Amino acid sequence: MRAYVLIEATIGKARDVAKALKTMPGVQECYLVTGPYDVVAIVEGKDANTVGKTVAERVHNVPGIARTVTCLALGI
Repeated sequence: MRAYVLIEATIGKARDVAKALKTMPGVQECYLVTGPYDVVAIVEGKDANTVGKTVAERVHNVPGIARTVTCLALGI
């Protein structure tokens, strides 16, 4: 299961957030982006519960994150 986590960082913290996420277990990729969000992280796990746990227990605890939107990728 894969999710795209769209992250709004507090002012001046986007780079710090991205660096912290890049080394986090379960985060496969992480990018600084332009637009309404500052960082996009790709989180993977064996199922939706694993992905949700990674986001809730790890990603949300990174200092400098103001808000997130998690988008689960569904197969077609």
